Amino acid sequence: MTFINPKVTPIYQSSVFKFQDLDELDEYFADTSSRYLYSRNGNPNSDELADAVNALEGGAGAVATSSGMATIFAAILAYCQAGDHVLCAVDIYGGSAALLNTELSRMGITVTYVPFEQLYDLGPLCQPSTRLLLAETMSNPLLRVADLGRLAAHCHALGLKLVVDNTFASPVLTRPLQLGADISLHSVTKYIAGHSDVTAGVTVAADPEVAARLKQIGVLYGLTLSPMESWLAVRGLKTLHLRMREHSHNALAVATMLAAHPAVRAVYYPGLPTHAQHALAAEQGGGLFGGMLSFKLADDREVVSNFMRRTERFPFAPSLAGVDSSLSYPLGTSHRALTAEQQQELGITTGLVRLSVGIEPVEELLADLRQALNA
Repeated sequence: MTFINPKVTPIYQSSVFKFQDLDELDEYFADTSSRYLYSRNGNPNSDELADAVNALEGGAGAVATSSGMATIFAAILAYCQAGDHVLCAVDIYGGSAALLNTELSRMGITVTYVPFEQLYDLGPLCQPSTRLLLAETMSNPLLRVADLGRLAAHCHALGLKLVVDNTFASPVLTRPLQLGADISLHSVTKYIAGHSDVTAGVTVAADPEVAARLKQIGVLYGLTLSPMESWLAVRGLKTLHLRMREHSHNALAVATMLAAHPAVRAVYYPGLPTHAQHALAAEQGGGLFGGMLSFKLADDREVVSNFMRRTERFPFAPSLAGVDSSLSYPLGTSHRALTAEQQQELGITTGLVRLSVGIEPVEELLADLRQALNA
């Protein structure tokens, strides 16, 4: 007899699973965790990914979704229904704001945006129907760092849930649930998968009942992640700790160089001692600060375009967190949907460039940036 005992989980590329008879069907509906029925309801690969991220975050349960946007949607619906009100940090991924403004508003969920300086004074903004605050561990794109322990205590004192987008930090740097958050979510597309070849998300809950609700939302709305994407994400996750150390090492070197360059007007990176939340970021990140940073060139479109044309190691690719470095332009991509006034208030100007620093040899990255800036 041949025994198949693989070290790596196979790809269960099947949309449906077989039953021998009606007794097996009854067993499934008596305990849906006992086996698999249909891949929208669950698949071994997507469950493996959800379980792995849940373990990293220290959660009570998680669900894998088809994208980061899907996971934000699921997290909000876990607590909200028509007529409810949401608070959202104004320093937020543009897609999160677009979801709240465009689609969730059609479902009767309203939103108020909270300036970073007011995050720890939410009382005046609360309504009887306010259910939660959505914030990011490190804000996109200016890398402001939220004190999650303080924020969770403040939210709970007001009867609110705290939902944290932990994408920029990853569980290697910060575990929001351990600091009191109710949900931690990730665009798995970014650091968790890490190779720019997966589109996925994971939402992790501190409460098992909320985890069950997330599972229900995923099934009924069809937010399911495919087996192949799940398998790739799990493979990437296995090197997350190694990658985050290299991302952080390289980003600090790049930020330090940029801060000293005459063509650069400002650098936004929590690892720099001059960053307003440097001490907090060091504490929450265990001494690592991640691979994301932003910097400002002259507010001149041609200056920015010329820099983009000259750099060879930082292609203009509007995403982040791959092993290969890239750059993005918040004004024209992630925060394009904001009004000009909102962009200005956030400091998202013509000269702002966001870098996702990869794990290449850092000397090559520094040399490339210098030649692009010196031009």
